Amino acid sequence: MIDLRSRLVAAVAASAVPSSDFDLNPEAPPAPPAAGLRRAAVLAAFRADGGNLLLTQRASGLRHHPGQIALPGGKVDPTDSGPIAAALREAREEIGLPEAQVEVLGGMPVHRTVTGFAVTPVIGLIHGPFTPVPEPGEVEEVFEVPLAHVADLTRYRVERRMWRGTWRSYDIVPFGPYYIWGATARMLHALAHALDGEARQ
Repeated sequence: MIDLRSRLVAAVAASAVPSSDFDLNPEAPPAPPAAGLRRAAVLAAFRADGGNLLLTQRASGLRHHPGQIALPGGKVDPTDSGPIAAALREAREEIGLPEAQVEVLGGMPVHRTVTGFAVTPVIGLIHGPFTPVPEPGEVEEVFEVPLAHVADLTRYRVERRMWRGTWRSYDIVPFGPYYIWGATARMLHALAHALDGEARQ
């Protein structure tokens, strides 16, 4: 049986194809080059002692993406050394996760969003006990999803909704009462594919 760390490391190494919010909408204009987008990063942090992934529900009063499910993360600031540093900083700010408890396993290819960001998903393991502390006004809730759910490609579906006057398709991967969709689901879908490819070797 392959241990969690080895599975994730192999998946990161196997993930070579960038993803985007445009992938499921071939009739729309193509995704712009990542070099022309604002840089951002998110942290997909799994508990080393069980494999659960930490996700957040954004506060309902936020201007952008209120109430949506997201991985901890945000824009790469000028003071950040790069996407990994930004992902770790944002996780500390949003859910109180100390950088020292995170073993970074690597970054996956950039995901381009329809809102103009080039997002680097950073994969990591949380070592030791950790109780999330949601950032007031930013994070409504922190919850956990088992790796088995995230890695199961049959859990993912495609839905459509009207956005800015046109129909757009997007991934979803619901978990209990949580509607995980959009860029977050698309990035997790890419990770699931990489995990599935690693498992078939």
